[in-house]
Amino acid sequence: MELLKSVGCSKRVRLHCCTVRAVAEAVAERIPCDRDLVFAGALLHDIGRSADHSIMHAYKGYRMLLDMGLPEELAEIVRKHTGAGLDQKDVEEFGLPPGDYIPATVEEKIVAHSDNLVSDSILVDHTYSMERLALRGHARGAARMGLLHKELSSAYGEDLDILVDRLGTKPVLIGPCAGLR
Repeated sequence: MELLKSVGCSKRVRLHCCTVRAVAEAVAERIPCDRDLVFAGALLHDIGRSADHSIMHAYKGYRMLLDMGLPEELAEIVRKHTGAGLDQKDVEEFGLPPGDYIPATVEEKIVAHSDNLVSDSILVDHTYSMERLALRGHARGAARMGLLHKELSSAYGEDLDILVDRLGTKPVLIGPCAGLR
């Protein structure tokens, strides 16, 4: 939280990151993963929003973490968290630096999809995010999001949309996130 504050992330961005962390924690309870990496990735996934609010924020956050000497696997979570990742056509269309923007590790997938389940700081079901993406003309991205939801729901043992009921639309925030709401 102090790192997000120190680089200039707004309270709104910090609240969003904390909400994504709460969702990622719930997902990580039932999917084998490096939980510390998931929690750190969830908290830092939007650090690039301190510099940019476009699609470029993920790449800028990735560069920021590398420049700070933080682990590559953490920086990769940040770079690949947008939607269910960006394919090469997306990368070209958005003018992003060449590279792989599709989440590959379980930790990358959990953070990316936990972000998909949070709109601002409200927990939503995955169809909400898919529909918003499709309405903006990104049908390929919406389809990838649906596949990622299915993959992680299978690994979790039930549909992840159940988390809206279990955690509520405004999950309780703990630790360094407590008191942000």
